[in-house]
Amino acid sequence: MTALLDAGERLGRDELEALQLERLRATLRHAYENVGFYRTAFDKAGLRPEDCRTLADLARFPFTVKADLRDNYPFGMFAVPEDRVRRIHASSGTTGRPTVVGYTARDLDTWADVVARSIRAAGGRPGHKAHVAYGYGLFTGGLGAHYGAERLGCTVIPASGGMTARQVQLIQDFRPEIIMITPSYMLTLLDEFERQGVDPRSTSLKVGIFGAEPWTEQMRREIEERFAIDAVDIYGLSEVMGPGVAQECVETKDGLHIWEDHFYPEVVDPFTGEVLPDGEEGELVFTSLTKEAMPVIRYRTRDLTRLLPGTARVFRRMEKVTGRSDDMVILRGVNLFPTQIEEIVLRTPGVAPHFQLRLTREGRLDALTVRAEARASATAGDRAAAARSIASAVKDGVGVSVEVEIVDPETLERSVGKIRRIVDLREGG
Repeated sequence: MTALLDAGERLGRDELEALQLERLRATLRHAYENVGFYRTAFDKAGLRPEDCRTLADLARFPFTVKADLRDNYPFGMFAVPEDRVRRIHASSGTTGRPTVVGYTARDLDTWADVVARSIRAAGGRPGHKAHVAYGYGLFTGGLGAHYGAERLGCTVIPASGGMTARQVQLIQDFRPEIIMITPSYMLTLLDEFERQGVDPRSTSLKVGIFGAEPWTEQMRREIEERFAIDAVDIYGLSEVMGPGVAQECVETKDGLHIWEDHFYPEVVDPFTGEVLPDGEEGELVFTSLTKEAMPVIRYRTRDLTRLLPGTARVFRRMEKVTGRSDDMVILRGVNLFPTQIEEIVLRTPGVAPHFQLRLTREGRLDALTVRAEARASATAGDRAAAARSIASAVKDGVGVSVEVEIVDPETLERSVGKIRRIVDLREGG
């Protein structure tokens, strides 16, 4: 395996930290000199780039949040002239102005390199065919995966999302070894394989690289068993780069190794912003180390995880993201994440791995209904037992009472990208 690693992956820990500090100081200087937002923020904090003399000094610098990117829409966060920007991506902007990110030619090379590194860590190899079912367009997933797979030497099938029946046909006809897709859409494909009478275990797929939304170990086991593949996690977000910031290694499947030669991670208390020691759960924060067009300093991702020592690589790992601080539902004083419900649904007999959470308000109290799909073979008795089991498990495991509704197969919304787990029907929700 060592022969396959690139130069960055062969660094010792001391060499890596020396490189990080060198790149961090250069990034702080680049941001301060070329981005008005950062110059103002550093000056307000009484800091200059040269005040970062150790990696620990980064904690003195101010955070960047999504609202800062929106406030500087469209190109106010760019650190290079517009004629040096070779590509622009953006978020959907469904909750306000989109966040816009830009890439120089060198940034695009870096991005392709880290995605290629990620695919190789997942078990992909030159000559494999990669079926990319992430969305293309302004979303970073499709094109990020595409160019990384080509950089590794794979043949890319740019399927994008949607047209699910056709995707199943393409997988059968083109025989890819790799699929890059959201976990919820993989379950949609699974349903379609079975609808067409095709055994999902009979396909050519060997590796599934899943990202763009939190997913659980229970879902990994479901996918691996029903597709007979290795299912591994990839992490990224457009504000930091796109997919390829961190990757789970197929030989360990024990969390995602962060490519720390390009992205410096911290975990902070979501409420106080205090940096937490490795091993403690909090909010993930990233500083880019090599980006030219749009460096980000201490960007608060809202993803909840913890940092752990490296295993398959020298780079530190991040535990699987358990949820987002802004996806957390506070129900009668209890913190609840959709992934907690997912774990319960996936281990309940008689129900399929499709569920939705509906928030309503009864008087002055919020209420939550878990809607889960019955499996086609489930009897009325199976459905009733599943509803009781889910309600009991949520009460015992999460500490809150919920209503459970077992609905007919094929009833709930299907994902062709990121799935919407929470439907907020409260007034003003």
